[in-house]
Amino acid sequence: MNDFASRDPQSPAFWDERFARGLTPWDRGGVPAALRAFVERSARPLRTLIPGCGAAYELAYLCEAGWDATAIDFAPGAVATAKAALGPWSARVLEADFFTYVPEQAPDLIYERAFLCALPRAMWPHVAARWAELLAPGALLAGFFFFDDAPKGPPFGINEAAFDALLTPSFRCVEDAAVEDSIAVFAGKERWKVWQRK
Repeated sequence: MNDFASRDPQSPAFWDERFARGLTPWDRGGVPAALRAFVERSARPLRTLIPGCGAAYELAYLCEAGWDATAIDFAPGAVATAKAALGPWSARVLEADFFTYVPEQAPDLIYERAFLCALPRAMWPHVAARWAELLAPGALLAGFFFFDDAPKGPPFGINEAAFDALLTPSFRCVEDAAVEDSIAVFAGKERWKVWQRK
């Protein structure tokens, strides 16, 4: 059994310890196919915010595709890991709290990858409200959402009806697809979704 000092996923120390020990089973080590397809079919580059970025592989991919992307994480260990790996894009990784971070310009897209499911369920209404606050009408929330009813986490899952109830006050779903290249912790339990701010 792992003996971690921090058991609270709302604390940066929880994540720092896991990055320090290399115990990051949510880390796929690359860019998911659904994101690549989304970028390839986008009519233009989108100004993108990646909250809870972890190792931030997607940041380098987006920047290399000509997108203006910024990644944030409140855990110094995650930020250090990302900066060490991203070379010329390392300055685009910031240590910041999603709930208080104010981007210089409003994002066209918030990319979701294991951020929502990393937080306890009680935090989810705050996440949804912050997504809505940061995105102007017509802007997008796109990424991978974890559907599971297991009581313990992270990752903390949600059922489809509860997720729709969380987002439909401010967003409408414009794309929903199965994920073909999930890593083990998410296999069979995640979907690629794109939501547009109302």
